[in-house]
Amino acid sequence: MVMPLPTSSPEQQVLEWQAAKGTFDRRCVVCHGCYDAPCQLKLSSWDGIARGATDAKVYDTTRLREAKPTRLNIDESTVEGWRARGFFPILPENEQLDPARSLITRMLELKRENPLPLDSRPLSKSFELGLDREESCPVAGKFDEYRRDHPTWGMPYALPGLADADHQALTGWVAAGTPHQPLAALAPEVEQSVARWEAFFNAPGLKEQVVSRYIYEHLFLGSLYFEGLDEQTFFRLVRSHTPSGMPIVEIPTRRPYEDPGQPTFFYRLQRRDDTRLYKTQIPYPLSDARMARYRELFFDPPYEVTKVPGYRREVASNPFEAFAELPVGSRYRFMLDDAQFIMAGFIKGPVCRGQVALNVIEDRFWILFLEPDSPLIAQEAQLLAQSQEDLSLPAEMGSNNLLVTWRQYAKKEERFLQRKSDYLNAIYSTGAMTQQQIWDGDARNDNAALTVTRHFDSATVVKGLIGGDPKTAWVLDYSLFERIHYLLVAGYDVFGNIGHQLQSRMYMDFLRMEGEFNFLTFLPSERRKPLMESWYRDTDDEVKDHVYGKFAFYDQQTGLTFQTATPEHELFEMFRQWVAPVLERKHELGEDALAPLSMLRGKQASLLAEISFVEVRKAGGDAYFTLLRDSAHTNVAHLFEEEERRVVAEDQLTVLRGFVGAYPNTLYSVAEADVPAFVAAVTALDSDLAYTALRDRFGVRRTDPRFWDLSDRMHAAFPRLEPLESGLFDYNRLAAE
Repeated sequence: MVMPLPTSSPEQQVLEWQAAKGTFDRRCVVCHGCYDAPCQLKLSSWDGIARGATDAKVYDTTRLREAKPTRLNIDESTVEGWRARGFFPILPENEQLDPARSLITRMLELKRENPLPLDSRPLSKSFELGLDREESCPVAGKFDEYRRDHPTWGMPYALPGLADADHQALTGWVAAGTPHQPLAALAPEVEQSVARWEAFFNAPGLKEQVVSRYIYEHLFLGSLYFEGLDEQTFFRLVRSHTPSGMPIVEIPTRRPYEDPGQPTFFYRLQRRDDTRLYKTQIPYPLSDARMARYRELFFDPPYEVTKVPGYRREVASNPFEAFAELPVGSRYRFMLDDAQFIMAGFIKGPVCRGQVALNVIEDRFWILFLEPDSPLIAQEAQLLAQSQEDLSLPAEMGSNNLLVTWRQYAKKEERFLQRKSDYLNAIYSTGAMTQQQIWDGDARNDNAALTVTRHFDSATVVKGLIGGDPKTAWVLDYSLFERIHYLLVAGYDVFGNIGHQLQSRMYMDFLRMEGEFNFLTFLPSERRKPLMESWYRDTDDEVKDHVYGKFAFYDQQTGLTFQTATPEHELFEMFRQWVAPVLERKHELGEDALAPLSMLRGKQASLLAEISFVEVRKAGGDAYFTLLRDSAHTNVAHLFEEEERRVVAEDQLTVLRGFVGAYPNTLYSVAEADVPAFVAAVTALDSDLAYTALRDRFGVRRTDPRFWDLSDRMHAAFPRLEPLESGLFDYNRLAAE
């Protein structure tokens, strides 16, 4: 593969690359950074820029056969390899060495020739938005046709053009031969930490091998960093052909538990060199305390490991069979220690994209966890041993799944629910459920309470119990928590066929309902079924029987005392008080002037976008808030026709400090003196016309000349608010209006 040679001095090349990289990050990666980047063009690293683009889609709901994975830095290691897979260049390459003829330069010039009218009006209907739009991915040789058909579709697409300095940074970099620089070497103390952790993960012995495999299968999506040493350099935990001290050669399996293809392999810490994205940033700290905790959980207890689990799909996809010899309590504690991280694998992983994938969950719900020392967890090992076959997951069928097998998984879940219900009724026949059965974070861990918010086709999980009382809540025990991870994270293949994708989505219905059943057991017996009925309006009895009825049942009375006819609200408050000592409160609004918006219900809330970011400009420093629309439904138990299940009168607005959500839909910038007027305008919303007036007065549309300045301020503020979890927002879901 021939690429032009840099034409400037080494010192100048560094400056050229830094200027170009800064522009890529601030202006390009906000649309081209993730799996759903248009044309799979990922501009968040040199490797992605050099790989280029393709018209093949990662997310394809019509795929009848599994696709060959195209994970950057995993499935191919050379540009030549990507060209063989159908990726085409955006930079000067081979016969197209003229920088002016390269695709990136021509796309930028097209924008200069046909700039977006910067008048803050809604976007022209000539642009196609939406994640499922028909993408145009022209190769350089067909650019003239693209230019003729779509003269206004230069880059950045459907956003204001680049300032002169940014335009020159990119075009000048291309003209100079696209120089780029590798990452600076790691500090010696970081290298030592890498070596020490790799030695830990690769320690000999059966127990060590099984523990490392279990940990790897839970951390493989994480952004690992060394706490207290270097908290801005991140790593991935990978399996490599090569041992420590040698260059990493990653083993590219579809799933983390699949056969590596060789009897000896090595766990390695692969340094990340891509720009951080909020959508995919899942930080996980490594430290001396962490290593000691692993030893406490997995090596101090007296138990024996007799074999390393095999890699047959039926075994490897079922953690209750593969890791049956590891103590259940240790596995559960491992997950609880970093519950938000584990849940973020589902929320931020590749599965969490698209309306059909996400309409399996309510728009906002709380998650709490069963106390690890509770009677159920004490007997869960026995329950799991009796239920191994019934706990198998659809991923055991691979990525070319057939929906005809669906009913067998439904039957397995029904048998497990009945067995679990029998256990619950026997365990608590002499002692009822109280808040003491809920994990309180051991009075120190803020992972004890989480909130998940859904934003139509994306979602977010944060620590704390945010917003008012939700419609539902989940209480997770070990088996439920583990199945969520192995269904939607370890076992999910984004390149799988439609059968695999739908089976995963449909099985998640069962897991949601099981979490809701656990919540119901804390309520008075006479309230359980009526409340469940309100959650599952317009569904048949078979669906309801999985939540509370024929398959999932609990005959014991609650151990809590309630005073009202709606005890679920009292229970929410009990839970809130129970975890109060560890409750994360950074997103809570308090007495802020925006607080009245949190009272909005019904049509006013429904007229707002799923995610709105609000900048309040203050003399002492700008403040940032998020408005989340909680869209109500009669039920979330069906795959399709979501709009027909909407209940607008029950919509709510959740108002939070800071940024919550990777994909903002609308942006607002409000002077502090105008906050009362902004609140009044939102509160008075009663029509699309009123909403347009709100956007005209306070909004910063994607056509607004202030757009990039606001974007820069938000991206500067986010790391100050969230040093570890922050990353670039994704603008692929910005509204057109």
